[in-house]
Amino acid sequence: MSLKLDNLIPEHIRLFDPYRPSPPDSVLMRLNGLDHLHRLNNNENTLGPSPAVRELLDGIEAGIVPIYPHGDSQDLREALSSVLGPDRSRFLVGNGSCELISSVVKAFCEPGDNIVTADKTFAVYEWVAEFSGIEPRLIPLDRDFRFDPDGMLAAVDDRTKLIFVCNPNNPTGTYWDEATMRRFLDAVDGRCIVVADEAYFEYVEQPDYPDCIRLLDEYPNLVVFRTFSKMYALAALRVGYLCAGEEVTDIISRAHVAYSVNTPAQMAARAAVLDRSQFIPETLAMVRRGRELIREACDSLGFEHVIGEGNYAMIRTPISDTLLQRKLLRRGFLVRTMTGFRFPDWIRVSLVREPVLEEFCAVLKELFR
Repeated sequence: MSLKLDNLIPEHIRLFDPYRPSPPDSVLMRLNGLDHLHRLNNNENTLGPSPAVRELLDGIEAGIVPIYPHGDSQDLREALSSVLGPDRSRFLVGNGSCELISSVVKAFCEPGDNIVTADKTFAVYEWVAEFSGIEPRLIPLDRDFRFDPDGMLAAVDDRTKLIFVCNPNNPTGTYWDEATMRRFLDAVDGRCIVVADEAYFEYVEQPDYPDCIRLLDEYPNLVVFRTFSKMYALAALRVGYLCAGEEVTDIISRAHVAYSVNTPAQMAARAAVLDRSQFIPETLAMVRRGRELIREACDSLGFEHVIGEGNYAMIRTPISDTLLQRKLLRRGFLVRTMTGFRFPDWIRVSLVREPVLEEFCAVLKELFR
C-alpha cells in the first residue's frame, strides 16, 4: 500500500518552509571540539530564574506529575490580576506566546482573510498565518527600523482581521511611544484586532513607552501579549499570556487548547510574577552594561549596529552572517543569523553577563582586525 500524500496536503502546507532549530548544544560542542558554549542567540536571561522561583522548583514533589495541570491556569491568572489590575477573566495563559499567536489567528481568521505586520519582526506571526492558509501582509520598517504605522494602515482592508505590532520590536529593539500607539489605535477605529506583543516589556526603561494593558479599557479591539521566557528566565517552561477585554478573551479561549501549560510552569510563573526581589533591577543593570560593551566594540571596528530596548543587539558585519556564525561557533559563541529576519549579513547577540560579553567582543575584534 502506498501513501498518496499529495491528495491530502493543502497547498499552503505543501509550500510552507518549516523552522529548523539548531542541533542540541552537546552536539554543537562535540562537532566543534568545544568544552563550553555561550548561547547568545535566543535572548535568554542568563541570570535567572529568580531566587523565589529557584526555591519553588527545588521543592516541587514528584507527586504532582501524575495529576493533570489546572486547565486554565487559574492561580496564575489570579496572580497576574493582583499585580497588573485587570480581572482574571481577561487573562489567557498559553504554552509560550507562539501558542497564543496561533489561538488568536484561529479565533478570528478564515480563508480569504489577511493579517498585517512588519516584514522584519518576530517571524511567527507570518508563519502561523501562512500555515493556516491566511495571507500575511508584510510592511517594511521605516528608515529608523521602526514599525511604519502609515504603511500598515494603508494595507488594511475589509478582510484584515489582525494587526501584529511587536513593541519593542524583535530584532531591532525599536518601539512605538504611547502617542504613536494611541494614534494608530484611533486610526484603526475598531475595524480589526490589534495585537501589541510586549514580550520584552520588562526591559524597556523609557518613560514614553506605553503599557498597553492600561489602554485596554479605552480600546476594546486591543490584545496584549507578554511572556515569562525573557525577563523572567522561564524559557524552558514555556509560559506566555495575553490580556484583553473579557469578550475578546472569551472568543480567543474558544480556539485555545486547555491543559497546555504544565503544573511546574504555572507554579514557577506565579512565583515569578509575585517576586519582589532585586532580580529585575539586577537583570536591567546587566543589560545596560551589555549595551555599552557591544556599542564600544562596534564603534572600534566601524560596524553598523542597532541597539534598542530589548536584551539584544544587532551588528552588521562585512562578511556573510552564516559564515560569521560558524567562525564564532568555533570560538564557543552561538549567535543568531539575521538573513531569516530579512537582515542579510547582520547578527543578533543576546546581552548577557559582562565577562561573557567581554570575551565575545575580544573574539569579534580579533576576527576582524
